[in-house]
Amino acid sequence: MVHAPLAPPPYRPLLLARWLWVVVSCLIVVLVVGGITRLTESGLSITDWKPVTGVIPPLDQSGWLAEFEAYKLIPQYTQMNGPAGMTLEEYKWIYFWEWLHRFLVRMVLGTSFVLPLAWFWLRGAIPPRFKPRLLGLLALGGAQAVVGWLMVRSGLSAGADVKVSHYWLATHLMLALGLLGWLAWTALDLAAVARGQKPVRPRGIGLAALAAVFVQLFYGALLAGLRAGPVAGGGWLNWDAWPLMQGKLVPGGIDWDRGLGHVLLADPFLIHFIHRWWAWIAVGVLIVLARRLRQHDRRISIAIHSAFGFQIILGIAAVMSGIALWLAALHQLTGALLLIATIWGAHRIASKNHDLAIG
Repeated sequence: MVHAPLAPPPYRPLLLARWLWVVVSCLIVVLVVGGITRLTESGLSITDWKPVTGVIPPLDQSGWLAEFEAYKLIPQYTQMNGPAGMTLEEYKWIYFWEWLHRFLVRMVLGTSFVLPLAWFWLRGAIPPRFKPRLLGLLALGGAQAVVGWLMVRSGLSAGADVKVSHYWLATHLMLALGLLGWLAWTALDLAAVARGQKPVRPRGIGLAALAAVFVQLFYGALLAGLRAGPVAGGGWLNWDAWPLMQGKLVPGGIDWDRGLGHVLLADPFLIHFIHRWWAWIAVGVLIVLARRLRQHDRRISIAIHSAFGFQIILGIAAVMSGIALWLAALHQLTGALLLIATIWGAHRIASKNHDLAIG
């Protein structure tokens, strides 16, 4: 008896790619709200971590008063907001941003990622080689949530500063950006598989561009954690704040006596200096990447140029404005979009090189 061949598994790589782009979009929203949470000093407003019940904010006056009383015990209140005369209504404002940030994280991990992942898995829609990667993305998302709580906890103890540790904040933000990048690369790989191509790894100029952008994002995260944006000065069209810092090319105030490790990771003046000047190194590498892609996919070249152009303008404007909330939030949003554009370019050029190698 001749048996009919078994039907191929119902893999759906293009549908999976579209799903991951939805998750990418949700994560970008989370990143922007997280940036607003930091800029409004809202991150310490919720002093406990309740992964399930914490989704519901206080529903009556007694609930709000209980949350406010818990907040009154931490250094941010006793040393800063308490002496400034914070009212319950003002507390509700910062509570809102931290609650919204946590709520959106739960929605991204649950509604947009975990549940669809389980559904695709049970339907047999995931190609086997992508299953470990998707589980890795899930694990990274869980680690990101844990690091987020450790970051908050760093600002709650009696001996803590009025803000969270900038090391934990930088770790939290870089994990989020790493998750964003990995999601985008996986989506591009799945779309390639749907076209009959193979997944690729970053290499060459694409890898160099990603490295340059991640260094820039890392120093941006340290700058954010240290609240180092205003150390250059401020004022529209004040050239002492940009391109100079405090009227100098290299600002005063760098504490070299505390060692190289400290100034590279914890000195607000040097970190701001590195962030603003490394940007031009990153731009140079991105221009090379975009020029190599121009003849293959002009859309990517335009996206890269547009992203770093807007990012530079927003960064300068944020400094001159004295770190206006809306400008700083847009700067963080454009940073995420720049990462996506760079990944798109790095993936495209890796695919091109791979096609040439096997052609």
